[in-house]
Amino acid sequence: MDFSRFFIDRPIFAAVLSILIFITGLIAIPLLPVSEYPDVVPPSVQVRAEYPGANPKVIAETVATPLEEAINGVENMMYMKSVAGSDGVLVTTVTFRPGTDPDQAQVQVQNRVAQAEARLPEDVRRLGITTQKAVSDADPGGASVFAKG
Repeated sequence: MDFSRFFIDRPIFAAVLSILIFITGLIAIPLLPVSEYPDVVPPSVQVRAEYPGANPKVIAETVATPLEEAINGVENMMYMKSVAGSDGVLVTTVTFRPGTDPDQAQVQVQNRVAQAEARLPEDVRRLGITTQKAVSDADPGGASVFAKG
């Protein structure tokens, strides 16, 4: 007897078997791990500069603005955020599109920072500007530091 003929001759059995397979699938779906859509953290690069004794407004005007103008337009950049603290520290985080090579992004940002360095105050240049990849949970060893100074 042919395999197909068995189910053609017993339509009720075929229907019940189909319903059982369907219900088993419905029960199994929530139990399956979803690996096709992992949490994606876009790569980012942090630029850190110190301007001792300067308040946040001075840092924003004399350090953040030249750096942001130079960094703006880096290939695959989505957005950038700068935070100037009362302790004289500026941290600019540049976020890139998912899939961007973090090493290449870091090099591009470092090159742009080097172009803007002449427009920065002497104290900032003397202490150096640090550019590093932001560390994500997925890549805890991904930080590397390039300081010039």
